[in-house]
Amino acid sequence: MADDLKVAGFKSSELISSLGTAFASFSPAEKASQIKKTNGIFEITVNKPAGESPAAENATWTIDLKKTGTVTKGKAATKADVTIIMDDEVFVDLASGKLNGQKAFMTGKLKTKGNIMLATKLDGVLKSAQGGAKAKL
Repeated sequence: MADDLKVAGFKSSELISSLGTAFASFSPAEKASQIKKTNGIFEITVNKPAGESPAAENATWTIDLKKTGTVTKGKAATKADVTIIMDDEVFVDLASGKLNGQKAFMTGKLKTKGNIMLATKLDGVLKSAQGGAKAKL
């Protein structure tokens, strides 16, 4: 299932895939806790730097932490609470902790549409999923 989340040529797709795997491995209680804590649907659009190939210019994933606690490829089936747009490298740096989400926003590396306060929870979502994935190894 996690391989369904990958998009060729995007480094961030590996991270999204592991996020999906982590969410799938959460117990119902862990998933419910994450949903209660976050209560939102993130639509993540990752752009490729100009001049890179293959042809895909961007990739979109949906992280549903409002109802299902899942990660899917593509736009949200229902309206996302926040859409976050960034370059592939920025997402990789955010996920690895090299870049703070707020700093990325303030410097224009990350753009949002919708509930900006929910966007601030993305760092926590990435960290909790990484912790869950590491705990399962």
